[in-house]
Amino acid sequence: MQQKRITSQQALELYQSSLFCELGEQAGQICRQRHGDHVRTYVIERNINYTNVCSCRCSFCAFSVSPGNSQGYVLDEQAIADRIEPLVQLGGHQILLQGGLNPDLNLSWYENLLQSLKARFPKLHVHGFSPPELIFLAEQHEITLETLLDRLRQAGLDTIPGGGAEILVDRVRKIISPGKCSADQWLNVMRQAHQMGITTTATMMFGHAEILAERIEHLDRLRQLQDESLNRQQNDPHAGCFTAFTCWPFQSGNTRLGKRLQQQNDLSEKPDLKAKGLQTHDFKTAGAFEQLKMTALARIYLDNFDNIQASWVTQGPKIGQLSLLMGCNDLGSLMMEENVVSAAGTSYKMELNQLRQLITEAGFTPIQRDCYYSRL
Repeated sequence: MQQKRITSQQALELYQSSLFCELGEQAGQICRQRHGDHVRTYVIERNINYTNVCSCRCSFCAFSVSPGNSQGYVLDEQAIADRIEPLVQLGGHQILLQGGLNPDLNLSWYENLLQSLKARFPKLHVHGFSPPELIFLAEQHEITLETLLDRLRQAGLDTIPGGGAEILVDRVRKIISPGKCSADQWLNVMRQAHQMGITTTATMMFGHAEILAERIEHLDRLRQLQDESLNRQQNDPHAGCFTAFTCWPFQSGNTRLGKRLQQQNDLSEKPDLKAKGLQTHDFKTAGAFEQLKMTALARIYLDNFDNIQASWVTQGPKIGQLSLLMGCNDLGSLMMEENVVSAAGTSYKMELNQLRQLITEAGFTPIQRDCYYSRL
């Protein structure tokens, strides 16, 4: 049995004082207790960014462009269908459908797209539209989140991804994404979805302006909401919850935030620049070592999350594989297509046989699953 739930302070001390291997072993033991020693899962999914136009323009994003930019695009139904066909041929039926906060797209556009895709691909599972997108749509049309989610669900939306969370602390959000929704707003979208019986996932992007205590605050807010949602399920079995958590480090290439990181380095190397009034925030990048530690800590701290998903997209397949020994029961998505991280200069890709082989080489049996983590 898992040990007694740890506090935020204990999590902080655990991360700071534990050896890398000790933290990984503790997380791995919890994972084995929950999921056994034999099977680790993966999902065949395609990540489709239907638009790169975004009025938010977060400083950590190298993918989006402002409204009116000549490089902006919106994929039409046929272009999206052309991306789904290879997915189906490979044995997948799930898409991650996300984009920017595009003021030129109204709610009817989203509804028509979902309806047409479901008519064309009846088995398709749409894991779509992050909380910032949903908040933006509700505000644009002056409707409640409940009304918006109900309309999108009727049109064909199945589950909601955890994008746009970054760090769920407003001090950090005001630095890296001042135009995006607040931490409370992000959580409220997920709360409303769970109340309506829509399952969601949760994420964290770290290694920028946050401190360790704020990463743990992020985990704590997720744990609190999951407690609330699971308690609701005791009276309403149709209520939703978080199915999984995954985290990854910020990729700084080609981003405005990355340039500020470089400026900070210049300031530390050239103290005379400070006399010119140049100021930066305290940014600290993270890599594979911290990703594995944060993944392990998440498995220990998020004791009410069944699934912790590895993230290989920013640090590569081998780090994803190692995550399976440090608390992750799922290697994540084949993806087939990735645009956001690659725009920041990081690009890792895998074929299906490679993904399965990674799980096998780690000592487990690879099994395909769906968005609800049911094995196929």
